Amino acid sequence: MQNAKDTFYTMLQGRLAALNPARTIVLRGLERPGTLVEENELPTAQVPVDAFRLQWTALQVTSASPLPWVAMECSIEYATDGSPGNGGMDRGRLLAAMDAELAAALGAEPHAVAKMNYANAGSGGSVTPMGTNIFWADPVFAAAAAAGERLQRTATVRVFAYQEAGEL
Repeated sequence: MQNAKDTFYTMLQGRLAALNPARTIVLRGLERPGTLVEENELPTAQVPVDAFRLQWTALQVTSASPLPWVAMECSIEYATDGSPGNGGMDRGRLLAAMDAELAAALGAEPHAVAKMNYANAGSGGSVTPMGTNIFWADPVFAAAAAAGERLQRTATVRVFAYQEAGEL
């Protein structure tokens, strides 16, 4: 399952960065694309705004076939305070822009990519292709919610993959 989660995150991060290269965040002193997986990050005092935060919230495994079929739910949270130059009065427009970026990234064809193994990538090793693909459904966008000056939204997307032999 970890390979499917890593593959989905990497695909989404790449597509979002291609759509809006200016959407970056600074996390622990490093500038990077504005997409992160919360379970892979250290806790911070503040939730990053103007970034997409992925959380894996549900899991279902069906083992009725030679390769178990895994369905996972990814919750993608994002928020904006608006821009300082506009006194935050543009927060609706900025949230709509994030909606459009996410819809375009997840709606772009194909809705499947080759599953990759990233286990050795962090230690200077290579990313290894696996034998199956991951797939995802269209995102479902919840209503926007205001939290003080902040405007936020959550989108959920179902991600599917086969669990290959030896995978964790």
